[in-house]
Amino acid sequence: MFLNDTIVAISTPIGEAGLAVVRLSGSKALSVADRVFKPIGQGSLRPSMAPSHTIHYGFIVHNGVRVDEVLLSVLRAPRTFTREDMVEVSCHGGVLPAKLVLDTILAGGARLAEPGEFTKRAFLSGRIDLAQAEAVADLIHSRTELALRAAHEQLAGHLSRRIEQLRNDLTRTLAHVEAHIDFPDEDILPETRSQLVSRLEKASVFIEELLRTAPEGQLLRRGVRAAIVGRPNAGKSSLLNQLLGHDRAIVSPIAGTTRDTIEETANIRGLPVIFIDTAGLREAGDTLEAEGIRRSKATIAKAELILHVVDATEPITDEDRRFLEESANKKRIVVRNKIDLTKLAPWDDSFATGAVSVSSVTGEGLELLKDSIKALLWSGGVGGEMLQVMINARHQETLRRAHFSTAQATEALRQDQSLELVALDLRIAFNAVGEIVGKTTTEDLLDSIFSQFCLGK
Repeated sequence: MFLNDTIVAISTPIGEAGLAVVRLSGSKALSVADRVFKPIGQGSLRPSMAPSHTIHYGFIVHNGVRVDEVLLSVLRAPRTFTREDMVEVSCHGGVLPAKLVLDTILAGGARLAEPGEFTKRAFLSGRIDLAQAEAVADLIHSRTELALRAAHEQLAGHLSRRIEQLRNDLTRTLAHVEAHIDFPDEDILPETRSQLVSRLEKASVFIEELLRTAPEGQLLRRGVRAAIVGRPNAGKSSLLNQLLGHDRAIVSPIAGTTRDTIEETANIRGLPVIFIDTAGLREAGDTLEAEGIRRSKATIAKAELILHVVDATEPITDEDRRFLEESANKKRIVVRNKIDLTKLAPWDDSFATGAVSVSSVTGEGLELLKDSIKALLWSGGVGGEMLQVMINARHQETLRRAHFSTAQATEALRQDQSLELVALDLRIAFNAVGEIVGKTTTEDLLDSIFSQFCLGK
């Protein structure tokens, strides 16, 4: 990536739409726009002559031929997303119009942006830190309002401010230790040593609090895979349709209708849950059904949550118990389906306590099932304070390193060990914490993070 280049990309999804946005950023963004944009109207201005944050009507032109009728926004540095001069062209949507506008701008002197390069430039210019840059991707990929709120909180800098506070505390302690290293004739007084230990203990507690947000944070970002399993005709597909709120799976009274897995994401009390409808678990009647059952068992092995559906009109069988044992190490909810029917079999509490009774026809019990799913997946309260600092997997890994090194430094101070060892551990913790906001990072790490972004962001 060359920061002196002017980059361009389509920032809206490719496909049929009313509008598309093509975005430019760089020192030559306005001069490139001059070459391809013909303003229309009395008193119209070329982009390079226009005031910042103004919109202009005209045409994108290539070799004297009109490509598209557009609105062009002029955004001058530093009051832009990248802190560079930017131009945004709002053209007609659709694959061809946006591509022709993009090709014209490329011919005008810009180059195609790399994935995430706009956001990477915003980070490198100091407009946002690395945690906020990651929040941009989280914002785009949010699948529930709760995930969206968490992304907004991180983008607003709430996590970053907590991290800076932690870095400052570690810096103060490290400076104190290194001052005594520089003047070895002056021993650390017992009360001073006690204060340093207390400060590091508070830092460790603070790191532990952040680490506790990791499971919920990762759940909101990537969702959880939930397999709907059970014997044929237990109502698995009907339950999937009820949870989704629309017909996704084929429902039939014929046992074994589902031969392959079906995946769909639903918003369950603010949590993105990827439900997977599986083939009925039984002895296969043919090779096709055998393959479906094999895939069902593979899905169960990978799933993080199991909804084990049983038919409330039939007694529990040894086969049901065997399948239940196969998922004994998973988070699991037993769903007793078809309670709308009149002849229900006696329920055997030894099979599963706390089973949720539902009707996938009338929807009875469905809200209780959603509450049970959320209670099983979400360990804490969904408070604003928690949403502000939900860490991701990368943050979790760096904080674990920081926590270990902070604990090592604390113990070394308690045991009156060499201050050089204490300082070494504190530097490791300080650098690990700095990785979260990008204060200490590598080009490989940046490439890894921003390569996951879409083009145009």
